Amino acid sequence: MSNGKLQTLERGIEALLLIAKTPGGLKAAELAVRLDLHRAVAYRIIATLADHGMVRRLSDGRIVLGAGAYLLGARTADSVRAMARPVLEELAERTRATAFLSIAEGNECVVALTAEPREATINIHYRVGTRHPIDRGAAGIAILATRPAQESDSEDIRFAREHGYSITRGQLHRGAIGVSSAVHLPGDGFAGLDFSIGVVALEELDTDTAAEAVPAASQALSQSFS
Repeated sequence: MSNGKLQTLERGIEALLLIAKTPGGLKAAELAVRLDLHRAVAYRIIATLADHGMVRRLSDGRIVLGAGAYLLGARTADSVRAMARPVLEELAERTRATAFLSIAEGNECVVALTAEPREATINIHYRVGTRHPIDRGAAGIAILATRPAQESDSEDIRFAREHGYSITRGQLHRGAIGVSSAVHLPGDGFAGLDFSIGVVALEELDTDTAAEAVPAASQALSQSFS
C-alpha cells in the first residue's frame, strides 16, 4: 500500500482504463510498456480482469473490454445501450412483445437492456443482468450462429445461420417464444463484444412479424454507429 492506496488495484484500474481508451485493444506486452510494468505483472493483471469478465483476449492476442466492463457502463454516453433504447422501444411496440439487447460473456448470455410494449395483456419481464447459457434461448443462439460452423452446432444454430434470426420455444421459460438476431457493430471499438437483439413473449407472439422486425432492428442499431 502506498499513500493509502492499493497499488495492485490502482494498476488494474489503470490497465482497464487504458484498454477502454484504445480502439482495437492492446497486447499484453504493449500494455506492460504503456504502464511501465514488468510483463509478468501485466499478465497477472489481465488474468484477474479476465476472470471477472472485465476484459477478454481475442484470437490474435489483443486484449479488449469484456462484457463485465460493458455492463458497468464502461462505454460512455455513446454506449450501445443509449443507442439501442429507442430501437428496442420501437421493436416492442411493433411486435407487442418484450424486446431485449443481450451480450455474450463466455458461455453465458447476459441481458443488457429491455423494453416492454405500452399496451399488452401479458409480458415476460426480463431483468437487466439476467444470465442464461449461451446455447439456450434465442439471444445466445443468434450470437453463436455468427461464429465459425461446428459439427456440434444444433439445428437452432444452423437455422439462425441460414435465415439471419433464431427462433426458440420454451428453452428458458415454459410457453415462451423468442426471436433474435445478432448485431454487427462496426469499428475496432467493439472488437470482442457480441450482441444480439430480440423479442420474447408467451404463446401469442406473431413469429412472422417478429422474423421481419427483429433483423430490421438489428440492422438499424448497427447503422446508427456507422
